[in-house]
Amino acid sequence: MSLRDAWDAQAERWAVWARAPGHDSYWRFHRDRFLELLPDDVNGPILDLGCGEGRLARELRSRGETVVGVDASSAMIDLAREADPDGNYRVADAAALPFEAGAFQLVVAFMALQDIDDPERAIAEAGRVLGPGGSLCLAVTHPTSTAGRFESSGSEARFVIDGSYLESRRREDEVTRDGLSIRFIFEHRPIDRYARALEDAGFVIERLREVTGGIDFMGGRWDRIPLFLHIRAVRSRNQATPGVV
Repeated sequence: MSLRDAWDAQAERWAVWARAPGHDSYWRFHRDRFLELLPDDVNGPILDLGCGEGRLARELRSRGETVVGVDASSAMIDLAREADPDGNYRVADAAALPFEAGAFQLVVAFMALQDIDDPERAIAEAGRVLGPGGSLCLAVTHPTSTAGRFESSGSEARFVIDGSYLESRRREDEVTRDGLSIRFIFEHRPIDRYARALEDAGFVIERLREVTGGIDFMGGRWDRIPLFLHIRAVRSRNQATPGVV
């Protein structure tokens, strides 16, 4: 089963989890930390790549931004449209975006690339639809955290990497919290794989942040191991748009 099909099958369950206020990291700290990554001088529409049920797109629209949300899951897009009927949400493959070259000045990919089957092509497509000097801001589950797991739920529990950190591989984690359950289905990929994809697409990494959960999140154990990786990358103004002569 592709990652797209896996998330499409549990879209309703994800919407319940994602929309419960204060329930997960998005509401507690992650949204605010990611918004700090965005450039201040965004002029033009923003592309939300892998928008899911649309919570980040709704947040950006509430701040006055013009946003186009895309996701390969039709079930996710249906949920996004139901929650935001005036928004612009489209079913589209991140590896084959239906937009002209240079159509955007900012692409955001919030917690999406680890769930996308072809991240290299998705990043290349982000570069294509960005104008020169445009930014790609992405957040993924930190590859250190997806390479292993804590041995227990205690704050001082050991974190053990099982297998190879450098080998990309499918992972699944069933999580139950406060009466809600979700199965996170993703592919572990080392930082090197994301960095090379950005390099190949003509991006220069401008900012990189390793985000922890803090001592008040899940018993404090995610205060010692980075939980998320944030990157802001800029398309070189001297870089030709991929696929455009």
